[in-house]
Amino acid sequence: MFYDLHIHSALSPCSDDDMTLNNIVNMACLKELDLIAITDHNSVKQLYHLADVAQDKIRFIYGVEIQSREEIHVLAYFLDKQLLDTFQAFLDCYLIEEPNDEYYFGHQYIFNEVDEVVNEERRLLIKSLDLSLVEIIDWIHHHHGIAILAHAMSERFSIMNVFMRIDEDLDIDGIEVTKEDHRTLLMERFPYLKNQFWLMNSDAHRLEMISEPIHQFDEKEFFGLWRKRYG
Repeated sequence: MFYDLHIHSALSPCSDDDMTLNNIVNMACLKELDLIAITDHNSVKQLYHLADVAQDKIRFIYGVEIQSREEIHVLAYFLDKQLLDTFQAFLDCYLIEEPNDEYYFGHQYIFNEVDEVVNEERRLLIKSLDLSLVEIIDWIHHHHGIAILAHAMSERFSIMNVFMRIDEDLDIDGIEVTKEDHRTLLMERFPYLKNQFWLMNSDAHRLEMISEPIHQFDEKEFFGLWRKRYG
């Protein structure tokens, strides 16, 4: 199935204001994707109306991009809408507080199912949680999510940029890269990563950035990540 599991809505201050729920879903449909995830920075507040918008147009999973104390990004995915409140309470508890300057960083809009702005997040979301990467991964797993290292070889907010390695005992469910040769380089350097689940997403902050139907994975293998971890 063709996918893009790293898309930012206008709740992320670095995204365009037209990254509404309907615009994202419709663009993904136009690009003939099968599965998407909206993964805003340190918040799931945009996801409460996602099911209403997606309906039978496109499949989706719930997601969020979390920044650790070390400034490493990790993608958390989960399947149950009932977990939205739990995830949001966790993020609210540990997000390092700083007010957003919308004139500098951009607005952080929250939309309803018809793309009306119903709220605006006043705390700056592109901050770290006051938790280590390992603590965040453990929390994700404790709440039946899967943890994917985001853009693992990027120049900022990646595990390779911060630690310059991926430890064999790091309890992750997969790795996201932005280029195919990044996967090759990581497996050559760390052979124990060869059995990891790999993703290539867009990290879209504008509508045109949403992936074309290029990257695909086996549906059973992807959703098997939950079965593998939780039985």
